[in-house]
Amino acid sequence: MNAEINPSTLKITDVRFADIDGAPKRCTLIKVFTNQGIVGYGEVRDASSRTYAAMLKSRILGENPCNVEKIFRRIKQFGGDSRQAGGVCGLEVAMWDIAGKAWGVPVWQLLGGKFRDRIRCYCDTDSEGGGRDMGKALKERMARGFTFLKMDLGIELLMDVPGALSAPLGFLEKMREYKKTVFSTPHGSIDLRAMRGEAYDLFNTAHPFTGIHITEKGLDHLEQYMADVRAEIGYEVPLAIDHLGHIPLEDCIKLAKRLEKYNLAWMEDPVPWQLTNQYVRLANATTTPIGTGEDMYLKESFKPLLESGALAVIHPDILTAGGILETKKIGDLAEEHGVQMSIHMAESPIACLAAVHVAAATRNFMALELHSVDVPWWGDLVNPALRYDGGYISVPDAPGLGIESLNEELIAKNLHPDFPEAWAPTTEWDKEWANDRQWS
Repeated sequence: MNAEINPSTLKITDVRFADIDGAPKRCTLIKVFTNQGIVGYGEVRDASSRTYAAMLKSRILGENPCNVEKIFRRIKQFGGDSRQAGGVCGLEVAMWDIAGKAWGVPVWQLLGGKFRDRIRCYCDTDSEGGGRDMGKALKERMARGFTFLKMDLGIELLMDVPGALSAPLGFLEKMREYKKTVFSTPHGSIDLRAMRGEAYDLFNTAHPFTGIHITEKGLDHLEQYMADVRAEIGYEVPLAIDHLGHIPLEDCIKLAKRLEKYNLAWMEDPVPWQLTNQYVRLANATTTPIGTGEDMYLKESFKPLLESGALAVIHPDILTAGGILETKKIGDLAEEHGVQMSIHMAESPIACLAAVHVAAATRNFMALELHSVDVPWWGDLVNPALRYDGGYISVPDAPGLGIESLNEELIAKNLHPDFPEAWAPTTEWDKEWANDRQWS
């Protein structure tokens, strides 16, 4: 511990932000400042809003950041599912970073120690063309040392295959139209138009209510795609699938049964996570392992699914699940139910390192997602630069998250155009206030 630092008298003095783009999505980075010069780094979940964190500034100013659990319990009422949890989680991560720096130990040590010295990674892989093309793209990942793979397999592959999908006439055409205009933005960021009007209604219709079904021809196409992938990469390497599309449970069952012979690591987010009974029906109908978790906030959300026995895998996102400690608790809860934990991560190296510490300290952890393998400057956003040579990340021994500083020049170069100034003052949030009590 630095002799000049007194953890017992630390106080939070300021919270500021920098929004970058192209990493590959928009990422809101956080700095939490203290009265003793320690700065903690955090991050709001990808493609979210800095407002979710900024509104909490007045509620934590003057607090001792080492009291992480106390602060978390104060602000966790302002989190919610998916991106709505971003502010709470991002600040929680920054608190742990400060606490580790103040006491001179890495975050994994504060969580009880580590089970492993390096963290296995997998990366989402995109590819144009057919299953053989995807297989070749995955083989390139393997050549770089990755020992675990994931790819998309769903209705997106069927949109231009005549007779592969059925839906109310005109519905699929409308989806194609909005996909072109709303989601074809640079760097993978989501266009503001996706959150308005008909586009919002279209893409936020839950799986049972879209009316989309996969035909037998469509199932044949997806099965052949998977067979072609396995023909390229073999059957020994674990392979998970994601982004099935908003199709009903019955279609998920048909597809899962078709894919049993291809030795999947898991089928991800087949239906909304809230529908516990549908997960049970799916799990009872297939031997394909089922996983979910990236949009779930707090361990209370995971409990019904874990108790139901429907899941083989959970994959929480640190920046949605509740931050570092809550994700560790979720992992431990999953272990009690015989369920493996992997970690979803599509953000900057700040969130990645937060996940690394949780992964190191959680026994039933399997693999950590990397979403930015194809962004060459991504790992250089932090000092020392984050490397994943050979498909693994070494667990840092430096205090806190293990970040000495941020690469301010690189951040400035990649600022989101809507937020052209990094770390601008946020005094407008200093006195935001409400009576936050939850009972009378």
